[in-house]
Amino acid sequence: MVAIAILAAGRGTRMKSTLPKVLHSLGGRSLVERVLWSLKSIAPTRCLIVVGYQAEQVKAALAKADTATLPALEFVEQTEQLGTGHAVQQLLPYLKSFTGDLLVLNGDVPLLRPETIQRLLQQHQEHQNAATLLTAQIPNPQGYGRVFCDSQGKITQIVEDRDCTTAQKQNCRINAGVYCFRWSDLVQVLPHLAANNDQQEYYLTDVVGQLSSAMAVDVDDNREILGINDRQQLAAAYEILQQRVKLEWMAAGVTLIDPNSITIDDTVQLQPDVIIEPQTHLRGNTVIQSGSRIGPGSLIENSQLDQNVTVLYSVVKDSIVQAGVQIGPYTHLRGPLQIGSGCRVGNFVELKNSKLGARTNVAHLSYLGDATLGDRVNIGAGTITANYDGVNKHSTEIGDGTKVGANSALVAPVTLGADVTVAAGSVVTEDVQDDCLVIARARQVIKPGWRLHPPSPKP
Repeated sequence: MVAIAILAAGRGTRMKSTLPKVLHSLGGRSLVERVLWSLKSIAPTRCLIVVGYQAEQVKAALAKADTATLPALEFVEQTEQLGTGHAVQQLLPYLKSFTGDLLVLNGDVPLLRPETIQRLLQQHQEHQNAATLLTAQIPNPQGYGRVFCDSQGKITQIVEDRDCTTAQKQNCRINAGVYCFRWSDLVQVLPHLAANNDQQEYYLTDVVGQLSSAMAVDVDDNREILGINDRQQLAAAYEILQQRVKLEWMAAGVTLIDPNSITIDDTVQLQPDVIIEPQTHLRGNTVIQSGSRIGPGSLIENSQLDQNVTVLYSVVKDSIVQAGVQIGPYTHLRGPLQIGSGCRVGNFVELKNSKLGARTNVAHLSYLGDATLGDRVNIGAGTITANYDGVNKHSTEIGDGTKVGANSALVAPVTLGADVTVAAGSVVTEDVQDDCLVIARARQVIKPGWRLHPPSPKP
């Protein structure tokens, strides 16, 4: 059995924010959600989150997180933040009858790979250690506590940087702050921790020397242990995450033209032979199928794009776009929205909460909101649905094969049947049956000599 403890009680004063540090976003997920995501391969039996600052806000945020692969989250209050050892002491009442291993992670260390966590746990269990620490070899370890091991990887000593001798400072192995303990051993020494340091805090590293056997496991990529304490480190972590994501997609057959100008959340799914143009950003639960070309200058968020879709200088949110659709330039799609196969949605068009059938065109300068369009509908330039009466939104329905002339207004609620033709410049306020021509505009009046003549000069 494995229990997880995630330390997420701190405020993070260097973030200069009222938002708890662990809730700051990194590539579409909060920091603490990313830590939870790193556990997906180890199947823990319990998952405890130690909360303190803005505890209710952290609980509410995690209640909405995707934790389907984890057991129900348990929240443990740390009313005073007195160090990592003190945080883990708060688990004692919750794990009274627990007999397995405890994995301790920090809620502000979001770049750990699932494979790294799995390897740490595997080494811990295979060697039957009382404690196993994740460590890293870094070129410049100044400021970090050093971990000293024998030839078998057994920990002999942990020394804080300020206490190291000149010779000890040559050691480049540091503590990553990720621990795996045999709980039955830890519970014997945890209550006896002392705060004999300048900060008057209880350090979890102090228990390692009191346990019978402790081992270090070096992380392969020391960037995984980057902790987030300020906005600069948050930006650095995002850069690392983006590099990972983009390298993985290019290896999987996705073309990224100018990767440095593109950002992709790691929640996005791409198929081979997708092409992503410069200055394009893919967000949230977006899926893009093969043959599609996205960008340049586009934002796709929480949307599904089928095969051979093109998007140029446009924004697509919360939309389902079927195969062969052309979008843009300068189109704004905001969902919930469904666009049928072979449609064209073009220059300066906005669609909201609508459904378009197959091979329907809204080519330019139009707004359609709360509308349902059938197949092969053609919407002329400048057409709008007047869907809001100042209090409520109303729907517009347009049947198959209907053509709406340029600069028309469809005042909802209104229904146009199939094969209707709306004359240009019409304001349609009443339902129209199938196969009709509707002309809804004032008769043209011409008055020659309309200009006023200047008054005659006085004699």
